[in-house]
Amino acid sequence: MRPLRLDLAGFTVFREPTTVDFTDTDFFALVGPTGSGKSTVLDAICFALYGTVPRWGDRRAIANALAPSTAEARVRLAFESGGVRYILTRVVRRDTRGAVSTKQAGLEALPAGFDLSRLDAGLSTEDLGAVLAGTPSEVDEAVADVVGLPYEQFTKCVVLPQGEFAAFLHAKPAERQKILVNLLGLEVYGRIRERANALAGEAEAQLKATDTHLASYVDATPEAREQAAGRVDAARALAAEVDAARPALAEAQRTAGAAVEALTALDAELARLARVRRPSDVDTLAAAAVAARLATAQSGAVLTEAEEREEKLRAELADGGDPTALRRLLDAHRLRASLRAEAESLAAVLDGAQREHDAAAKAVERARAEATAATADLEAAREAYQAALALDRAAELRPHLVEGEPCPVCTQPVTTLPPAAESAAAAAAKQAGVVARKKSDAAAQRLAERDSALRAFDRNVAAARAKADDVAVRLSTVEGQLDGAPAPEAIERTLSTLDRLRQQCEKAGTEVRKAREAARAAQRRAESAEHAVRDAWRAFDAARDAVAPFGPPPADRDDLSVAWTALAAWASAEADSRRGARAARQAEVHAGEAAVVAARDRLRALFQVAGMPGPSERGAGPTGDDLGGDAFARAAAVAVERADAAHRRITERLAEAADLRERRAGYERDAQVAKTLAGHLRADRFERWLLSEALDALVEGASGILRELSGGQYDLGHDKGEFFVVDHHDAGLRRAVRTLSGGETFQASLALALALSEQLAGMSTGTASLESIVLDEGFGTLDAATLDTVAATLENLAAKGDRMVGVVTHVGALAERIPVRFEVSRDTRTARVERVSL
Repeated sequence: MRPLRLDLAGFTVFREPTTVDFTDTDFFALVGPTGSGKSTVLDAICFALYGTVPRWGDRRAIANALAPSTAEARVRLAFESGGVRYILTRVVRRDTRGAVSTKQAGLEALPAGFDLSRLDAGLSTEDLGAVLAGTPSEVDEAVADVVGLPYEQFTKCVVLPQGEFAAFLHAKPAERQKILVNLLGLEVYGRIRERANALAGEAEAQLKATDTHLASYVDATPEAREQAAGRVDAARALAAEVDAARPALAEAQRTAGAAVEALTALDAELARLARVRRPSDVDTLAAAAVAARLATAQSGAVLTEAEEREEKLRAELADGGDPTALRRLLDAHRLRASLRAEAESLAAVLDGAQREHDAAAKAVERARAEATAATADLEAAREAYQAALALDRAAELRPHLVEGEPCPVCTQPVTTLPPAAESAAAAAAKQAGVVARKKSDAAAQRLAERDSALRAFDRNVAAARAKADDVAVRLSTVEGQLDGAPAPEAIERTLSTLDRLRQQCEKAGTEVRKAREAARAAQRRAESAEHAVRDAWRAFDAARDAVAPFGPPPADRDDLSVAWTALAAWASAEADSRRGARAARQAEVHAGEAAVVAARDRLRALFQVAGMPGPSERGAGPTGDDLGGDAFARAAAVAVERADAAHRRITERLAEAADLRERRAGYERDAQVAKTLAGHLRADRFERWLLSEALDALVEGASGILRELSGGQYDLGHDKGEFFVVDHHDAGLRRAVRTLSGGETFQASLALALALSEQLAGMSTGTASLESIVLDEGFGTLDAATLDTVAATLENLAAKGDRMVGVVTHVGALAERIPVRFEVSRDTRTARVERVSL
């Protein structure tokens, strides 16, 4: 089924009349924002064909077809199936009580060459094509015949709504079986059953023709039967004469055969004696074996000496002590010397740090005394300045004092006026205070600096003392380890001796390995030489056994060369003695063959006198059994049989009428066979077998498509109706389909859908034709890599050009790769579709 044109009016979101023209479109996309009505286009195709939509969930919920506040929805679909174009219309209306039902449905087959653009002018198709259905129920039946798929299977193979694309891949085996039953059109076997029943009736009709056939036997007369009987007697007389002459031929053949056998036996003896030849290398084999045994003994002695030397050196090395322990003692000597030097250095550092600390302490005391003195001077300057200030304030009041009058400050009577103060004294006191302040601050700064330096010296002394204590502890530990240990020079001498012994051991080990390899090689050469000698003796024994029936001389088992020489000389003498007898045997063969030819000629003459054909001479030899007495006897028997057969034929034709009556039983058996065939075609086992073969063909075709779509990575298979894939990029791993990723599931499901078209459509006897695939799979949920795989798969599929491919998506990256786009938009009233081509 391939959609060509879709007209909508009042259908769900399409309130206003809308046309979607798929003419000349092989690869398209329905694009638009979510909720714009893209999937509704697919809903309209499904509704036009089957009167329901997958998203509704209930085949009776046709009220969903009406747009809000509308009373009528109209869907018209022009499509092509099996090379024929059709127009399908469904109209849904709401009555005054609010009930919604399908009020009109029709299916017409369009005439060839009908231009669908004429529908834009409102042209009706009722008078232009053949009306196939005019009611909803008739349309449902007609669509099943035209499309070849019921609704459930259509939504798994052609128009695949969201979430349904992988339904066939993941469907249960029983559900897949229903799809295959429909595609295979098993009703054809019902027609075969009817034909089988008809054959039973035809067999009965044959009985009536039998009587008519009896009139054709006019040549079966008694005179012809008598002549046939005479030919039988003549043939039997010939057979008797042949039997009488056969012994002479048999005796001649036996004599000739015995002569041939004697000559053949003599030639065989000569051939066996001729094969006894003395080998050219027999003299060198024994010497090579002796030399190899001597070399083996010598290499063994060298190996023993090398092993004894290695063992002695290893014993000396083991008695020399543990080099690791000696090196540890040598390291301890070095560490003790290092720690002693470090302890002496730390003692000097500690003394110096202590001296610096004592000097810093004295400097702190001096700075503290200087600071105390500066502080006292500062206090004195501050008091002098305060006194000068007091005098200045009194000087300011003096002009206002009158002797005898109260003081304006203390209200006491002024007895004596104070002397006039000099303001320069206050300035001098202030300057002295500033100088004292600077000295006091400088003394305090020096005290802080020297006190900080003293604390730093305290830390240095503590750190030096702690490090000296740590070195002392480590030195004490090392001294304990070296108590009673040898001196470093003695240890180094011992280590040098051990190293020399170790090198000698390694060299001795190398020499042992070389000696062993040489011994093994010498042993192999000795074994090979011994094996060659044994083979030579076996060859000698085989040659002697071959001529044993002729009585060869005894063999010298101590000397192979002498034994061969004696045997070869004897064989040559025996051959010479036999060659003289061969000419006599050859003459006996020629005489026997001549006797055989004479005996055959006498038998051929008997057949010529009787006027009957003799045995064929093609491929027969002069002394062979192909043309012996049995061949002449068989020829005579054939002559008797042919004469007798001719006599029987005439007799049989006289009784043909009775035989024809027996044929009636045969016709009855034919009728029974036809009825049995009809019964077998009704059996469930035949249907199961046929479905199994169909599923195998489907999976084989889908596997090839999947392999192409996946770049050779996957093959598809099934086990008891359950699908799996074989991953060739993962060492042929067998994976269940439920483990596939989104892109992998898409490829596997698409391969199955294509195989339904390419494989099963060829086997189907119905009208199923999968000429298009439209996918509404929610591509926005796929990641970028999977989306790219999906897009490439769809492009490869569309490039083949043998079917329409459509997708519903709002993913811009996918839509931009598709040549034809139907952009779906929606406003507050209705949805619209606009075709855009690249």
